[in-house]
Parts: sequence; structure tokens; C-alpha cells
Amino acid sequence: MATGTLYTYKDNFRAYKILIASQYSGTKITVSPNFKLGETNKSKDFLEKFPLGKVPAFETSDGTCIFESNAIAKYVSNGQLKGNNEKDCALIQQFVSFADNEILPSAATWVFPTYGIMQYNKQATEKAIEEIKKCLGYLNGHLLTRTFLVGERITLADITVACNLLMLYKQVLEPEFRSPYGNVNRWFTTLINQPEFRNIIGSIALCKKMAKFDAAKYAELNPKKQKESKSKENKPVKQKKETPKKEKKVEEEEDDHLVPKEPKKNPFADLPQTNFDFDAFKREYSNKDIATVAIPYFWQHFDKENCSIWFCEYKYPEELKRIFMACNLVSGMLQRIDGLRKIGFASMIIFGEDYNISISGVWLFKGQKLGFDLSEDFQVDSPSYEFRKLNPDNEDDRKLFNDYLLGEGEFGGKVVNQDKVFK
Repeated sequence: MATGTLYTYKDNFRAYKILIASQYSGTKITVSPNFKLGETNKSKDFLEKFPLGKVPAFETSDGTCIFESNAIAKYVSNGQLKGNNEKDCALIQQFVSFADNEILPSAATWVFPTYGIMQYNKQATEKAIEEIKKCLGYLNGHLLTRTFLVGERITLADITVACNLLMLYKQVLEPEFRSPYGNVNRWFTTLINQPEFRNIIGSIALCKKMAKFDAAKYAELNPKKQKESKSKENKPVKQKKETPKKEKKVEEEEDDHLVPKEPKKNPFADLPQTNFDFDAFKREYSNKDIATVAIPYFWQHFDKENCSIWFCEYKYPEELKRIFMACNLVSGMLQRIDGLRKIGFASMIIFGEDYNISISGVWLFKGQKLGFDLSEDFQVDSPSYEFRKLNPDNEDDRKLFNDYLLGEGEFGGKVVNQDKVFK
């Protein structure tokens, strides 16, 4: 039976699945009683065991150190939770990945602003809500004839998905919103009322009224950013001349009934032709050694006349309190620009640790324009970054681009926490 010490802070939803799994498995886990985020995980002793300083982190009784919540949850699980055959194991892993890659980024984008820990963005929130609807719709269909996600008993699939849905059910999934997803609601309430769940998360009250962005709390938690916003608000705004109501009505009638609407323009229609094969480069990057094969391949085939490379930095690092928030921010951005994959590539790096985080990366686009500028659909997140075009003939710019592709380099003394690739 697995035993050990779990390092985490109070109410860390990523730790919930570990602790719930241990309840089902009978694993003896001791939660470090004196852990203080920002202090304990920065200490010399902790970093010797967990060099990235990430939590939750787990030290087994024999001294093995494990980080990443899904890995720890799997380690402390018994055979039932992990799957009793290869097919169930694969399906469980499918739902664990689904929970982290599909549900969590959109859940964070929607819910975090209601806690005041992230600025509200209307477009991003609306897209996140649509993504959550898709996820709930899929789960609802899957659970139509099933009690649990995989097999006839609770597994890590159920535990992980439920834990990532928890903030949604507590904050924003009000009765009217969640009513179309009766099978998911039945499954979720069944889980949270199991003794093994209740022992960890307590009694959960489902959302009665959808929470909204808490501007006051955001101002309290982010005083510097709020001051900048007020400064912008105080700038004089040029007033638009109003159209008389009668004329406006005619214009609307023309728009709706008389004037045919133009089809939406293909944002890539005006891009130049290039002999650089994006897909071939991505295969080299994904399947071969980056330093000795992928990077030389890139510079051998790069078409500097018809393609461009860029460097970006996140403008508001002071808002990034936790590493998982930064990860969700970047993951959400990359999900929302799926349409750019055919003409783009990026390596984004999250540096530092909780309360000392920065985000920067490099981008490759077809054409000499920044890919985000091709359509408003791609501009949900890009305004939060500063972009600088790199010169492929400049040795320093080439080295910068190479370092980000590798995820290794000096980076001005910043420590790489993790990277995310858009390909």
C-alpha cells in the first residue's frame, strides 16, 4: 500500500483528486501540516526534492518524489481506480486528459474572474461558456446509459472530471443553465455525496445564481492593474455623433432586408505563397531531436521573404498568482486560436513559481504580418501580449528563437517551469 506525505495548500482543487483517490484506495497520506505556499515550496529542502517548486507534490515513504497531480493520483490509486484491463486503463486516461485539456482551461477562464483573481474578458468568457456547453453535452450523451464514466464502478476518470467541474457547479452552473444536462447532474451529485468525496471536499451547495465578475475583489487583489485601468478611463473619449432614431431604423431595415450581407472573408486569402512546409517542420519538431535535427531543418528551409518570426511577453505578470493560473491562461489562448494552426507555430514558456511568474514565447507565421491581426476571432488573448518581430539574419534573434524551441537557455536568469507548444 502506498504511503507518503502530500505537500499542498488548503482547498487546492488539484489535490482533491489525490486525496479522494486515497480515500477509495486506503492509501495513508499525511498532508504536510506546516506547508505555506510561497515559503515552503521555495525552501532549500523542498527544492532539493522538487526542483520545480510545484505543488501538489508527494514524497513516498521510501523517499521517491512525485509531482504533477495526475501522476500522484494514479500512484495512490488501487487497481479499481486505475482500470482492471488495458481498455479501461486507456478510457480512464482519456477522461483524465479530457478533464485537464478540455474542461479546465475554459472553466478557469469563466470562473476565475468571479473570484476576482483574473480580469474579465467578455469574448474569452463567452467562448469559454460555449466550450463548457460542448463538454457537458458530450458527458451528458456518454452518461445516458452509464452510471459512471468507465465501467460499473468509480474510477480516476470520475474523480478527475468531477474535481475539474467542481468550481463550475459551485459558482456558475445555475439551475437554468445546468438543466439540459440531467445525466451529468445526476452523476455529479452521486459522486459528491459519496463518503469518500465528502470526507475531502465537504458538503457542496450547487450554484443557485450564476456568479459574475467581482470588480471590487479584483481591485483589492490587483491594485496596480486597477490603477492602470482607471488611468485609461480618465482619458478623454471622442464622442460619436448619434444617428437620429428614424434614420437609424431605416438603416437597420436596409441591413436586415435590402442589402445582401457580404460573406465573411477568408483571413488567409491575402497571405503570400511560400515553399516553407509548416507540417513537415512540425513533424520534425515532434518526432526528432530538436537541437540536432528540428532546428537545423527549420533554418535550412525557412522562407524569410514570405514567413516571419516573433517574440512575445505577457503584459501583466503581476496578475499571475499561481502557476496553474498561468498554465490555464496559455492553454486557453492556444485552444481559442485553433484556426491559426495551418499557418502558425509557437513555443510558449511559463517561467518561475507561484507569485513569481512570467510568460513569454516565440511564434512563426506565414506572411509578414502577425497572425493574430488577420481576424478579430484570433484577438481574444493577443492584446495581453507585447509582440516584437525577430530578424532571422540577426544572430541574437536566431539564438532567442532557438532557445525557446528547445525550452533551454539563459532567459535572463529566469527558470523554466513548463512550456506549451502550438503546432
